[in-house]
Formats: sequence, structure tokens, C-alpha cells
Amino acid sequence: MTTISRRISIAAATAALFAPRILRAQTRVVRIGFASIGAGNRQFTGGSPIAASHAEGWLERDLADERGLQIQWSFFAGAGPAVNEALANNQLDFALQGDLPAVIGRANGLRTKLILANGVNNPIYLAVPPDSTIRGPADLRGKSVAWHRGTNLHLSIAKVLAANNLTERDLRVVNLDFAASDAALATRSIDAAFSSPVLFGLQRRGLAKIVYSTKGDNPGFARHSHLLVQEAFDSANSELTGRIVNSFVRASDWASKEENREELFQIWGKSGHSVDNFREDFAGLPLAFRNNPLLDTFLQGQYRIQADQALEHRLVRRQVDTASWFDTRHLDAALRDLGLQQRWQRRDAEGREISA
Repeated sequence: MTTISRRISIAAATAALFAPRILRAQTRVVRIGFASIGAGNRQFTGGSPIAASHAEGWLERDLADERGLQIQWSFFAGAGPAVNEALANNQLDFALQGDLPAVIGRANGLRTKLILANGVNNPIYLAVPPDSTIRGPADLRGKSVAWHRGTNLHLSIAKVLAANNLTERDLRVVNLDFAASDAALATRSIDAAFSSPVLFGLQRRGLAKIVYSTKGDNPGFARHSHLLVQEAFDSANSELTGRIVNSFVRASDWASKEENREELFQIWGKSGHSVDNFREDFAGLPLAFRNNPLLDTFLQGQYRIQADQALEHRLVRRQVDTASWFDTRHLDAALRDLGLQQRWQRRDAEGREISA
């Protein structure tokens, strides 16, 4: 072999050796986690615009020109607490999570920013066995009542109980996730359960009856969710974060159009949860009321209240400052770019609509 041939062979071998590393270096992975999971551990969820974006591949479509970019979606059966653990271990860049779990994460030192609302004004439901004499929250004293502690139902339930002159101490609280709560209710192992729209499925099967909903009650009883980003990721990838928010605002716009109502529910049905659950949960409400991405005065005030109550209920050990937690730069830019500044109704601290 000549000297030139030998050099070519060495160069080729070296290139082959390092090619996988070069390829990996050119690939960027954006990791997004949902604090929920589909029925039977399906890798889909429902009830929010970003759930629809994931199911339909809208984010991947909008970022198709980002060379080497991969979107990695994760779903957590352990809900908000499991997402907090993943954030703490730097396994996620973005997360879709409820208000209380995020407050707990921030109290424990997670460096995140709330950048977009995703699934707001969500009601909770109280269900009991079909022949129960319980007619509402006021009848729960001394009863065994299940819910998933530490999720964004928790403080909503506390508010409902307080409005009925009750506290958790007046009940026999059983900490169960949604699936276990459904099973316990169906087998009459508990007297009642606070839960999500999955209760509609039990009711249709004659295994439970819903006796109360926060829908139409005090707006402060609602639970809210959001998109958050790790501060370090946003600092290093601000432009990319902005493009992701832009895509999700597009999804919120589509999911807020009444002509898309049935198609939206069908998309959410990929989660394995009945489309009828979504129909009943959203009945009587404009899509734009629940799929509003704005971090307005009302929503920011609700997170402040959640932080105060989390401390009061000893769910956190220190006061959480929510004022500096919200970052609307990317949202404001997306609304301007898409011409959607007036698309959704803003509310004041009391939940009253603000005139444009």
C-alpha cells in the first residue's frame, strides 16, 4: 500500500469512527412531559390544546425547518409529582402540569418559568355510588372520600370543602390516583370521590352518579394548567422556545373555534378516554373559555392564592413568590405575530371579564 493510500485508509477509518458522534452532535432533542397519561398507559392525553398538538403532530410540522431537531414526548402516570421529579433530574425541558404541583416544585427549588396557559378553568366533579344518600359536598362529613393528593385537584377540593364548612379533617381522606379512585368507587370501597371527567364514564355505566361540579360555581374553585420551561433551557434556546410557544398558541386558536368542537374531541379520544367524557365535560361552555392560553391577571392571581394555600395546608415549607415566576415574553410575541391579541377574553383578579 502506498503512503497516499495508507493516509486515505486512516482518514476513512477515523471518519467512520467519529461519524456517529458527529451525527449525535447535530441532533437536538426537546423533551416535553405531560403530567397525565392515556387510558391503559396510552401515550396520548386529552383536554388541552397541547394534547391535540401532540396527537396531530402540529409542533413537529411547525418546526420542520429546524434541522436535526427531535421532539420527545413523555407521559407520567404519577401526574404532577412525577413530573417534578423528572424536572429535578433534568429529564425534561418543558412540562404540561397543574397549578399546585408546579407550586410545590418551585418551593423545592425547581428553576422554571410559566410561559403559557394550557387547559384552564377546569372543573372538578364529586361522584358517589348510585344509591348513595350523599347529595353534595356538605354531606361528606365523616365519609371516606378519595382524591389524588398533590395534584391540581387538591386545593380546589379544599376550597369546595371550606365553602361547605368542612376541612379535610372532617373526612376520611383516601389518597388514590384517578384509575384507583374509579375502581374503589365502582366497588363501593369508598363513599365518594373527587375526580376528573373520567367520572362521566362510570356514571354512564351505572356505577356512580355525579352529585356536584365546580362548573358554574365560584370561578376560584377551578383548577388550571400551564406550559412551563426550565430556565436554563430558555436562556440557552430563547428563539426555539419562542417558536414552540408560537406553535402552541396556534393550537390554542384552533382548539378555541366552535366549528372544530367535535373534531377536537375525537382527537382527544386517542387517549383512550371516551369522547363522550369530553363532550359532557365541555357541555355549556365555549371552547375558548377552557382553551385560553393567556396568563392574565385572574390566572396569575389564582396561582398566588394556590401558593398561599399550599403553605397554609403544609404542602410546602416556605412561601412561593409567584410574581417573578410568570414570563409572558414569548406569549406576547406569538399573539402579536399571529394577530391574536384580541382572540381570548382577559379577566381581572376577581374573574370578571375585562372590556377590550
